[in-house]
Amino acid sequence: MIANSRRAFVAAVAAGLSSGCAVLRPGLFAAGARDVAYGPHPRQTMDIYVPRGGGADRPVVFFIYGGSWANGDKESYAFVGDALAARGFVAVIADYRLVPDVRFPVFVEDGASALRFVYDNVVRFGGNPRRIHLMGHSAGAYNAMMLTLDERYLARAGLPADLVRSTVGLSGPYDFLPLDIPVTKAAFGNAPDPRQTQPIRFVREDAPPIFLGTGGDDCTVLPRNSERLAAALRRAGAHSVELRIYPGLGHAGTAASLARIMSWRASVLDDVVAFLGAPA
Repeated sequence: MIANSRRAFVAAVAAGLSSGCAVLRPGLFAAGARDVAYGPHPRQTMDIYVPRGGGADRPVVFFIYGGSWANGDKESYAFVGDALAARGFVAVIADYRLVPDVRFPVFVEDGASALRFVYDNVVRFGGNPRRIHLMGHSAGAYNAMMLTLDERYLARAGLPADLVRSTVGLSGPYDFLPLDIPVTKAAFGNAPDPRQTQPIRFVREDAPPIFLGTGGDDCTVLPRNSERLAAALRRAGAHSVELRIYPGLGHAGTAASLARIMSWRASVLDDVVAFLGAPA
């Protein structure tokens, strides 16, 4: 259900690039700041992508990458920051502490700490702290959905309950009990109540708008995760839930399609931007 897909992801992106193309190089399309610390640990840093030409009062997208909660780095997802900044958003991509050095809920708590920094400081980069959207892929989509639905994380970070304007989850695991594979055992096996690790457990009527995208051919995190969460949110009375299943895309494809050079593979980037609302 969940596996270390980092190699597959990198391969999927690379397959769509011509030889010598450098579109994944950080900062090619967007100005911003690199390695901004939001905490004392070496992995508690973020990169901030700002649309060329600057501006103020821009919406902010806080993107969380995946990697089975055990792998990943913000530099590998520079293409996401570039793509979002090119569409007019201030984009933030933060590293967070990983398994086996930490276990649940530390990687979610790091997300809340990073959001606290963004809320307090993003105006300096032209972003509006009252227009923050969350977005994640794979394990990062899990983190984003826990921050969105389990209200305790934002509350403990001293953030407003209505901070998140909307959330985009791409190929995320949201309903994966029992913890019966090495990846989930390593990340969540310490949890005294496994039910408290599941985003679907926290669906609520007043959830912000949620977009769930998944590949129809995803064999790593099965599409039923997105389908079940969408159905549960709707049963709870959530007012805005959008589910998109992209035929022919595997697990890495929903993220790889965010790269502007690979947007021909699927309409993920256009769909996400339409959902978030084009910046004014």
